[in-house]
Amino acid sequence: MDANDNALSQITAHVRQLLLQYREEKRKNSELQAVINERDATIEQLKEELQTAHSNYNSLKVARMVEITNGDMQSAQKRLSKLIRDVDKCITLLSKNSLDNG
Repeated sequence: MDANDNALSQITAHVRQLLLQYREEKRKNSELQAVINERDATIEQLKEELQTAHSNYNSLKVARMVEITNGDMQSAQKRLSKLIRDVDKCITLLSKNSLDNG
């Protein structure tokens, strides 16, 4: 019986050791899963921030284009106003010349 008791003791000790190792691996697995979940959440947050940044950038590009267009528009309006004044002066001069000659 001593041999059987000894074998049973060894098996019991080995099972306990395996159980402890299993619990330790399960704990490590839980920790790693928590790290993975945290990183996944961080990745999702960063994706949202990147999407917001892209959206803001596109809005700024459009605003800049509109700003340039408005600036060009104002410049064009000033040039057109000057041309109209010049044409008015020419018409006035031509009218005076017509009246003086005729």
